[in-house]
Amino acid sequence: MSQPAPRNRLSVLDYLAGEDGVEIRHEYIDGQLYAMTGASDRHGLITGNIFAALRPLIRGTPCQLFANDMKVRLSISQQDIFYYPDLLLSCDPTDRETYYRSRPCLLVEVLSDSTARIDSREKLFAYQTIPSLKEYLLVSQATRLVQIYRRRQDWARESFTQGSITLDCLAFDLPLEVIYEDVP
Repeated sequence: MSQPAPRNRLSVLDYLAGEDGVEIRHEYIDGQLYAMTGASDRHGLITGNIFAALRPLIRGTPCQLFANDMKVRLSISQQDIFYYPDLLLSCDPTDRETYYRSRPCLLVEVLSDSTARIDSREKLFAYQTIPSLKEYLLVSQATRLVQIYRRRQDWARESFTQGSITLDCLAFDLPLEVIYEDVP
């Protein structure tokens, strides 16, 4: 009888040490690494637009906003998971690990063809387990569409193609015009 091939599991400490300063980032799920793909110009513009709109709002508050390079750490069914959301906002002053945050109130993913399924299914369900998370935004780069999932609405999806999105985490209305500014 054949035996399954042994899984080489990387420890959390080795993963965090190995991600420091690397060119290719990896997400981590229960000891396994998954390489991240590069981003398009539209992806970068959308991420930058949202960051630029939110950053002035958090000056003088305990909130910290990160784009692309800060991991979010989850523990689901005794499995350690690290994802790289496109934007992460944490307003908990005790949530200050060097390489990750565990208690964000807002997470944003900019969808691409290669990540849309994972972002809208796997990550949606995983992120719902974070007690501090109030909102999860999925922003399309292919069309003008933003979907938001909110804890206060039992994670029901709301879709926007125009107007503004109210972000509970910051009590702020984020216009789609700002999100898609200069995006072809």
